[in-house]
Amino acid sequence: MDRLSNQTLAQLDQPGPGYDRAALRPGILHFGVGNFFRAHQAAYLDRLMNMGLAQDFAIIGAGVMPGDVRMRDTLAAQDYLYTLVEQSADRSDARVLGPIVDYIAPGDHGRIIATLADPAIRIVALTITEGGYFIDAATGHFDRAHPAIAADAANPEAPQTVFGLIVAGLKARRAAGHPPFTVMCCDNIPHNGKVTCEAVAETARLSDPELAGWIAANVAFPNAMVDRITPATSDRERRMVREDFGIPDEAPVFCEDFIQWVLEDNFPAGRPPLEKAGVEFVADVTPWELMKIRILNGGHAVIAYPAGLLDIHFVHEAMADAQVRAFLEKIEADEIIPAVPPVPGTDLQAYFAKVAERCANPKIGDTVRRLCLDGSNRQPKFIVPTVAHRLQAGLPVEGLALESALWCRYCAGVTDSGAEIAPNDPNWDSLLPRAQAARHDPAAWLGMAEIYGATGRDPRFAEPFARWLAMLWDKGTRATLDAYLKG
Repeated sequence: MDRLSNQTLAQLDQPGPGYDRAALRPGILHFGVGNFFRAHQAAYLDRLMNMGLAQDFAIIGAGVMPGDVRMRDTLAAQDYLYTLVEQSADRSDARVLGPIVDYIAPGDHGRIIATLADPAIRIVALTITEGGYFIDAATGHFDRAHPAIAADAANPEAPQTVFGLIVAGLKARRAAGHPPFTVMCCDNIPHNGKVTCEAVAETARLSDPELAGWIAANVAFPNAMVDRITPATSDRERRMVREDFGIPDEAPVFCEDFIQWVLEDNFPAGRPPLEKAGVEFVADVTPWELMKIRILNGGHAVIAYPAGLLDIHFVHEAMADAQVRAFLEKIEADEIIPAVPPVPGTDLQAYFAKVAERCANPKIGDTVRRLCLDGSNRQPKFIVPTVAHRLQAGLPVEGLALESALWCRYCAGVTDSGAEIAPNDPNWDSLLPRAQAARHDPAAWLGMAEIYGATGRDPRFAEPFARWLAMLWDKGTRATLDAYLKG
């Protein structure tokens, strides 16, 4: 067997789709067919389909970015099948999933709009990363002036962005008398449904204010909290899935065995019975969202930058480092967990203990570099709001100031050992000189209003930030962590 396909499924020793893929009917169009989506939302759909349910909610992928071409071509060559390998500390289980039935290539915007206009599509889902929503960090709102959005406003019949395409699809449905689809964001953004609603409605408003009003009044944008650690796929994973499981898959996905999806039940056009696959439907997802974003995503940042500066490669290796783990545990206990409101039916200490266990899982192979990625988009969402929350309450932020100083030090582009840090942020070219200048002028870093807003000017944060940053440069990461841990 040289390739995974419909024809070779019967030759596999591992389980595959227990349903007739030829009988599936599309009901979801998904933007951003990456590893997380395939390990999370698509995995839930596959569970349902194996129960004989949701046969009319198969997935059509849609690519927008040039980088989507490779994923689309790879999956198309495999009949859109792929292997999911779920890993706990003591075992790995592989199965082949088949809920994706098509994938529209980037650039084929006419076909994307036609598919969005099809009344069979009842859900449009997104995993386009935190940086894909054109959020102005200084205001916290959609950036209507962004060049890509302005271009779509000038040419709404031939849009290039996800939001321009969604607007065009909704416009076509309304003109044909079809009800609107539900837009379901599954990215790690606070109030992600609300954020997506603003992006879609404001994109429409630039060219058709009346359509924007119709969207705001008639289209559902449920908020969601999603969670599953899913590393990038490399030749290592492709080799493992072939050698360990006998599956010749060019696009396998490796992930942890933990999975969670908390979702507001707002789907006027209908939805799959996801609760039968383990999805938790709630009236307001906010408590779960804050818990995950602050404890897990914020915790990832706490692990990432000291480990990056110490040349630690894997996340589980960082968790095995006594200083890094103690830093995570102290900052979570002292500053992060106290800033999380109560979550119904959830013990926050137990939740964090599970987070630590997940990060320490040696099977995942998650990299420190992945956790360090894109800090300019992640810090304003995962760290700075917790800082602002504590400052507003008159509480200290020593640990969070050190986390931010570690991020700044990392962006200076060299580890404690002198090894070069390759660019690891979409804004690396501007972050690098700022981080280097901050060695002698911390305000050069804290002055980034798009990251810190007013928080960067608050002396209760700026003073410990400057103090920790100076220590990082003068004494190194180990000595600085030791000083923090000793109080």
